[in-house]
Amino acid sequence: MTRQFFVGGNFKMNPTSREAKKALIKVLNEATLDPNTEVVIAPPSLYLIPVLEQVRKEVKVAAQNCYFKPNGAFTGELSPAQLKDAGVPYVVLGHSERRSLFHEDSALVAQKTRAAIDTGLSVILCVGETLQERESGKTQAVVEEQLKAFIDISKPEDWSKIVIAYEPVWAIGTGKVATPAQAQETHALTRAFLATAVSKEVAESVRIIYGGSVTASNSKELSNQPDIDGFLVGGASLKPEFVDIINAKKA
Repeated sequence: MTRQFFVGGNFKMNPTSREAKKALIKVLNEATLDPNTEVVIAPPSLYLIPVLEQVRKEVKVAAQNCYFKPNGAFTGELSPAQLKDAGVPYVVLGHSERRSLFHEDSALVAQKTRAAIDTGLSVILCVGETLQERESGKTQAVVEEQLKAFIDISKPEDWSKIVIAYEPVWAIGTGKVATPAQAQETHALTRAFLATAVSKEVAESVRIIYGGSVTASNSKELSNQPDIDGFLVGGASLKPEFVDIINAKKA
């Protein structure tokens, strides 16, 4: 099965001005982008609607997080219903920074994922291990535990709305990158787990993308791995080289 290549840009809490945000969008709007690659950018929530209005229609927009309730007294949160109403098609859930800094466990991430899909959103679902977990040989156990929380409350049709982002925590923003062989191994094992835990069809169709210090210089080799279906890009999504990463699969 051919899976469409996917490149996401997670701006995190950047940029810090509307002018800088406009400059980022201008680069994307004027660039030649591979039409065969699905491109999604996740700006800070303050900029979601302006970015939706300003970015070219081929580039989709994602929220960086949402809550699992449609509305109510939850100060500081965005609801899936609000995102859907605003025309935001994607949301990033379970990012390692949400898990480590804001203490979101896999059960909460699963609950958010369930709510987002039920509302009609697509989800970039993040999983990944710390350096200590990798060195202890626990990578696959951690990834499977993080996925299993959602698998337990999922329906087969949900998986067409999910992109799994494997992001080894030790490689995010550190300049360290999982080697193509390391990333491919985890992606292949994760696909094999999905075949057993969900179905062979889901395992073959779901996109598993890699995140963790992806740059223009390493994206080509990573993109050639059979089970790496794209990238979730952090720091480099704020630079012109993001265009080269989007075009990594171009001949």
